[in-house]
Amino acid sequence: MAQIFPVRRRCPFAPPPEYADLREQAPLVRAELPGGVVWLVTRHAEAQQVLSGKGISTSPATPGHPNHVLHPGGPTPEREAHMADMAAGHFIDLDPPEHTRFRKLLIPEFTVRRVRELRPGIQDIADRLIDDMLHKGPEADLVADFGLPLPSLVICRLLGVPYGDHEFFQSRTRTMLNALDDEQVRFTAASEIRNYLGALVTAAEKGPEDDLLGRIITSGRLTHDEIVGVIFLLLLAGHETTANMIPLAVLTLLRHPDQLAALRADPDGWPMAVEELLRHLSVVDWVAFDRVAIEDQEIGGQLVRRGEGIYVLGASANRDERAFERPDDFDARRGARNHVAFGYGVHQCLGQNLARAELEIALRTLFERLPGLRATVSDEEVPAKYDAAIFGLQALPVTW
Repeated sequence: MAQIFPVRRRCPFAPPPEYADLREQAPLVRAELPGGVVWLVTRHAEAQQVLSGKGISTSPATPGHPNHVLHPGGPTPEREAHMADMAAGHFIDLDPPEHTRFRKLLIPEFTVRRVRELRPGIQDIADRLIDDMLHKGPEADLVADFGLPLPSLVICRLLGVPYGDHEFFQSRTRTMLNALDDEQVRFTAASEIRNYLGALVTAAEKGPEDDLLGRIITSGRLTHDEIVGVIFLLLLAGHETTANMIPLAVLTLLRHPDQLAALRADPDGWPMAVEELLRHLSVVDWVAFDRVAIEDQEIGGQLVRRGEGIYVLGASANRDERAFERPDDFDARRGARNHVAFGYGVHQCLGQNLARAELEIALRTLFERLPGLRATVSDEEVPAKYDAAIFGLQALPVTW
């Protein structure tokens, strides 16, 4: 009997409990979707095999892609028109060599060296946000007052987007990623963002500056529509995931005061702690890891035929007992860089170095400057986004 899917998360600090049962069953499990069945990849080794890209496609245009099973009967005319409008520059949905064309252009913008140059700016943003919190003090919503604006400020500065428009982006992206919103409402929000960015790119094309957007324009390797699509992706990915991680990571650390005390005593431990938080929380799960086999192949001892859809359960792979000792325990000293929170292989997250820097600086600075920081509600009272495509908290009331 096939597993019903998707399974709803029910705890802020753990994936759905059914995932442990699925891992025990097999590395690949059949799941029922509205239009048929797909494979769920439950374990770490098989997740890396699928995400490596060999014999696998990520493109929704490939026959058998899980999107066709999740939305049986094909897309509505509105969705089809929206997908066509959004296709240019949406390189995460492309396979090599087209995907490679975009990635090679963007990799130099997110190297360790380039991100190191951005760190003072990130630090300044974190300090100014905390200054504002202290001024308003001694209570705040860590989501609205810190978690959302920090990565928004960083990515807007990086892309040359006026920060005065950050609330516009935050409201539209929340609508786009909210599974409970009407489909047309989500499409409208995405179109509004893309139209805004189209005007921004048009203005930049008249006099490109020496920034990320200017360098993409002057490279001459992308069309106008492709540039708009790339900026759209970077803006969305560059603030939504980190914005969800920061408050949830804070709450996780507050639940482990001994480990938090050790980090305060030895700040050099923060990079390892960030890796463990990424693994342990896995705010991006199956929605980012939809694939389809383009050739017959064996995965985890199971024959997967060409045209069969696949979802990699990232949150399950990151709790796999075969890859991590005591995987359900949070251990800030684990330093588990082999997690798949950023994916794996050819589609591994382009901005992972930036995300790591933002998380490290945000968390370290918060706990250094607000040593008495604590949540003012219990874990059970914290409102979580259980129906959102990217998991996180709706709010986190705190005091210091």
